[in-house]
Amino acid sequence: MRAGGSAGPPEPPAAHRAASSNCYAPGFEPDPRGPTVPTTTEFLTPVLVLVAWTLVMWIWMYATRIPAMKEAGIDPQDAAYPGTWAHRLRPGVRSVADNYNHLHEQPTIFYALMFFAALTGGGDGFALKLAWAYVILRVVHSLVQATFNRVMVRFSVFAIGTLVLMAFTARELLRVLG
Repeated sequence: MRAGGSAGPPEPPAAHRAASSNCYAPGFEPDPRGPTVPTTTEFLTPVLVLVAWTLVMWIWMYATRIPAMKEAGIDPQDAAYPGTWAHRLRPGVRSVADNYNHLHEQPTIFYALMFFAALTGGGDGFALKLAWAYVILRVVHSLVQATFNRVMVRFSVFAIGTLVLMAFTARELLRVLG
């Protein structure tokens, strides 16, 4: 609570208010409260979206894998050891399953980084933009791998996503270790 009982961030100094009101066109003044900081829910929404996307890929995987196994005459018990029968499935079916597995690899770094940032005060607007960029790139990576699966396209999307993750990590390291 601020003096006077009102909630919210403190007012900027009078000199700053006066200066800022004179140098911006009407309607384009900076927010007097400073940069907008997302709520925890807003900040963690990309995590929820990537989890939901992973489950979409799970559905896609089984919607293609079960009929393909029946078509190839693969007994479900023969699938007890992953990879022992994959050569008997069409490449498109394997690509969807491979992508589902990929969504349990590098994104685990993303999840840890997001919760670290949220719990330690790093969940600002720029970090949120990096998070959304990473999630969008992972979805694009999935769609490339599960559909036309051009390795150089897929690798390029993966590499850009990795660079976003590295930038986010470096930003957090600098923020915390300074």
